[in-house]
Amino acid sequence: MSQAQTKPNAPINVKLLLIGNSSVGKSSLLLRFSDEQWLPEDESSATIGVDFRVHKMEVKGKKVKLSIWDTAGQERFRTITSSYYRGAQGVILVYDVANKESFDALPKWFAELETYVSSAVVKIIVGNKVDKEFSRQVPASEGQAFATRMGALFVEASAKTAVGVADAFRDVVERILDTPELWAAPGLARKGSSAGAGRNATAAAERAMPGSIDLSKEPDEAEGGGCAC
Repeated sequence: MSQAQTKPNAPINVKLLLIGNSSVGKSSLLLRFSDEQWLPEDESSATIGVDFRVHKMEVKGKKVKLSIWDTAGQERFRTITSSYYRGAQGVILVYDVANKESFDALPKWFAELETYVSSAVVKIIVGNKVDKEFSRQVPASEGQAFATRMGALFVEASAKTAVGVADAFRDVVERILDTPELWAAPGLARKGSSAGAGRNATAAAERAMPGSIDLSKEPDEAEGGGCAC
């Protein structure tokens, strides 16, 4: 038995992706969730390629170590970010409630998911920037209806005020934990295998990724950006 499997309290590794059009606030959502900070739009800059954070949390009595990949929304970076879909267990699709164009682009992002990830991967649609209610262009009911049609979770949020941000991440992780085939090795899930198998399967997928890190290490030992929250 491996050392990982002898540690029943070791965390389950979960990989999440943030995708969506440029300027919808993906990086702001990640910063709010991981560092509990928010940068005004005039102080933030577009993500170049991929940003990365590590975040620890406890969900349904299980310890979870999230690796969250914030992908650039600009078309010219799509050839870079497409490789980062590999191994993802959850995808957060973000649009700006005050920008109808970003909402109308969601079908394109779902089409891309059909190409790169398994249908079992958990998806959540996040309508960001609800603090801009005065300039809202997408009603919550429209966002919810689209999410239901696509079989995705849905939440509205504001990286600025923190409303709904933690809920978005927790909801997608809870659904992942309810889907053992996403984090437990084949065969072992049926036998009630715990986090050890999931860590091994996820780590193997992560090692195969360009720019990957070793999540078996503590966050401060990992390469790339990283917040040990």
